[in-house]
Amino acid sequence: MLEKKKLQALLEAALHTGADFAEIFIEDNQSSVVRVMNGEVTSVDRGNVFGAGIRLIQELDEVYGFTNDVSDDSLQTLVNNLSASFSGPLHKAKPLGKAKPYQDLIKRPMDQVPMAEKAAKLQELSNIMKAHDPRIVQAMTQLVENRQKVLVCNTEGIYQYDVRTYTRVIMMAASMDKGQMQQAYEGPGRYMGFEIFDELDFKALAKEVAVSSITLLTAEDMVPQVMPVVLHNAFGGVIFHEACGHPLEATAVAKGLSPFVGKLGEKVGSDIVTAYDDGDVEGAWGRLSFDDEGMKTQKNLLIENGVLKGYLIDYRNARKMKMDPTGSGRRQSYKFSPTSRMNSTYIAPGKDKFEDIIKDTKYGLFAKKLGGGTVVPATGEFNFAVMEGYMIEDGKLTRPVRGAMLIGHGKDVLFKIDKVADNLEFGQGMCGSLSGSIPVDVGQPTIRVSSMTVGGAGGQK
Repeated sequence: MLEKKKLQALLEAALHTGADFAEIFIEDNQSSVVRVMNGEVTSVDRGNVFGAGIRLIQELDEVYGFTNDVSDDSLQTLVNNLSASFSGPLHKAKPLGKAKPYQDLIKRPMDQVPMAEKAAKLQELSNIMKAHDPRIVQAMTQLVENRQKVLVCNTEGIYQYDVRTYTRVIMMAASMDKGQMQQAYEGPGRYMGFEIFDELDFKALAKEVAVSSITLLTAEDMVPQVMPVVLHNAFGGVIFHEACGHPLEATAVAKGLSPFVGKLGEKVGSDIVTAYDDGDVEGAWGRLSFDDEGMKTQKNLLIENGVLKGYLIDYRNARKMKMDPTGSGRRQSYKFSPTSRMNSTYIAPGKDKFEDIIKDTKYGLFAKKLGGGTVVPATGEFNFAVMEGYMIEDGKLTRPVRGAMLIGHGKDVLFKIDKVADNLEFGQGMCGSLSGSIPVDVGQPTIRVSSMTVGGAGGQK
């Protein structure tokens, strides 16, 4: 990392042609991926992302550039090229302050665990899935590790280090019977090192993945209809993340491309819906001590008892919206300019019990696990695939179904939530947007939506 004195000089030089804000982001990211298929190690990849990104802003106009050459001459040339985009009065940079302490409580960093130990863990999980049933033809496991060191400084006096350690274990089982193939998947991740294997019961998860894959082989095709849908906890929160979370980011709000524009203080959901985005959940896949603009992350209240309370706001959009940043500026790497992004976004737990929600549902769909989908942030329109679903009949879980697709609008779903359980859990994923792909948590307790359109191929001749 560069000396503080040199960074100060670069920031001051960045303002000499009229820019009123400048920022330098330096990153050193070490990564490792180990893959196992049917008990055999198939590949081991290592990577290193290293470089610097520089951003200049004049009022609301922004220019951004990056380089993997962080020598003094290279960064000075980049500053000169970027500053040539502006003309105007000279602004002064504030002196860089003192970095605040960051949390780095990792017990087993990626570079201190032997490769043989990593491979053995993955092979064991792969073999558990493969041995469950002869119809399982592929049992894949994967260990993804990242350790990202960053330094952020800007002309507002921010000078901040952070170290982020992420570890994720992916398990996938593919089964085949009578020419038909199905697959099931789990991908838990945490803000921690190899100690993740002490925190989670991966053997039980591997068994669950195998069972789900076999169950789908005998599932019936979903018959399309409008019906109540019970969305399970953890990754079920992906609908809120996509259909409501993205429209609450300043990236969309500041441009007027969100159904939540101008609705602060207004009713946007049922009375039992409260939602947060929290950047500092201990051990969470989506946590940071400080965001990629050097601001301390925080717990942001988005919706309280159905009333819209806040947005997720980065520095530049805070200017446009005339609101304070919320510690939500994120980016994939030094190659991206930051913008407003989610961390751990979730619907808060309610008072209902999971079992009671099922018993109270005469007829409907239980969406146990969700997969991918598409969303239009400007309108909140979405469709999501149900990876594992079961019919609810007379208050009981009955037949497994496959191919179900949930279709609707985020703003409508919020009003139709009539049950919220007390079993909050988080699911992990990679979220893509303007500033690249970043680790995020999605979460919720089990909820019931009183009416949703469910697509499927069942009943067709």
